Amino acid sequence: MTKRTKIVCTIGPRTESDEAIRALLDAGMDVARLNGSHNTLDWHAATIARIRKIAPQVPILLDIPGRKIRTTQLAHEPKFALGAIIVLTTDTSHDGRSKVPVNYAGLHNDLRPDNIILADDGTLRFVVVKVEGQDIHCRAETAGQLKSCKGINVPFVKLQTAMVTARDRNMMKFALDNDVDFIGLSFVESAEHVKAIRKLVEGNRPRIVSKIENQGGLDHMDEIIAVTDAIMIDRGDLSVETNLENLSLFQKRIIRAAQQAAKPVIVATEMLHSMINSPVPTKAEVSDISNAVIDGCSATMLSGETAIGEFPVEAVRTMNRVATAAAGYLHGESGDGAAAAAVPQAVGEAIALMCRSLPITKIVAVTRSGYAAREIASRRPRQPILAVSDSIHAARSFNLLAGVDGIHVDIPFSRTSTDHIVKCLNILWQRGKLLDDDMVLVTAVGYPRSGTRMNLLQTHVIGDLAETLAWKK
Repeated sequence: MTKRTKIVCTIGPRTESDEAIRALLDAGMDVARLNGSHNTLDWHAATIARIRKIAPQVPILLDIPGRKIRTTQLAHEPKFALGAIIVLTTDTSHDGRSKVPVNYAGLHNDLRPDNIILADDGTLRFVVVKVEGQDIHCRAETAGQLKSCKGINVPFVKLQTAMVTARDRNMMKFALDNDVDFIGLSFVESAEHVKAIRKLVEGNRPRIVSKIENQGGLDHMDEIIAVTDAIMIDRGDLSVETNLENLSLFQKRIIRAAQQAAKPVIVATEMLHSMINSPVPTKAEVSDISNAVIDGCSATMLSGETAIGEFPVEAVRTMNRVATAAAGYLHGESGDGAAAAAVPQAVGEAIALMCRSLPITKIVAVTRSGYAAREIASRRPRQPILAVSDSIHAARSFNLLAGVDGIHVDIPFSRTSTDHIVKCLNILWQRGKLLDDDMVLVTAVGYPRSGTRMNLLQTHVIGDLAETLAWKK
């Protein structure tokens, strides 16, 4: 059965083996994520190849470092007491013993005394005491340890980071060379940022997941959603770049705006953080996952839980059970949705109504780009959605959408007839995706021109269709 809420699993040292990847799949992984800020490109290339071999249908999301500031890989990870002086530096020749280097070369130019610096998703807090050359002297307001590749946030300070860095270009070339399906773009604050990255890709792949994680992203949320393929709510950075008390409200605002634009949303950061070290989640984490599903997210994400945690498979199973229960509740309570504004939206509303009024068992969207799949998924029908494309890359990317099973068919979609639609149904029947007793609702675009989308709607009992057309397996 196609899942309504998908699970994104970060692959790391704990889960890079063939056996671990298979175990994550069995537990419920739908999307494999790689964090480009960690490990080498050779490691990522090998891991991508391994995922493709084991699970060729699973889309891969590669987070590129982008504008996110991090500590570099440290030979020494300093521990410090409350009130201790820690020196951050933009001189990357240091290894953490006397100074901790960061990956943004201009940070010392942007900071002044009394600025606040937060690290490791806000768990560490520093105050800038002075800036000397490339060195930033900070007083620790919490005790702790500053580790390698941890995020650095400077709330309420305008940083002069480049929109697209040389590192971005290198990572985008790597993503293209390794056939990645999605790239995660950090600290997106404008439509121009997304468009600048899109110029580095080939056509519409890899697709762009824009991460809204600071006030600039919130302020320009609608324009970002309009030009991106998907949204990720990175709650770690969002909470320290804005304010913690409004985090859940921001999550609801972002998901609602994305739903109105039929764009999928991934909710990320610390969803099962306690399961890094414990086989059992906290009650608050269970509530968090449930509320994200009820808010309308397309996917929930595991980071350290599966990358380095002691119980990665248990974490995926837990998330799967909780999300499934929440989705069941949601569909028992769902309403009719918003009013339609155009033909595709009207067809989407009609599909939602027919799925509630008729004994429809499955929805089939014959779609090259995925627009129909996104439009239907945004209305959260209880029926599974089979999204069929003649592009393997597009079909694979559909697996991020809530309740959608992306399926590739090796037949060209015609612009001058609709014969390919029934051929797609035949293939789904042959593969066992459709059964004789299924009543399906089919949507597609007929005789497409620019701006024409989702203008056909059909219902079929598959057994009747198979008999009429003399299908053979």
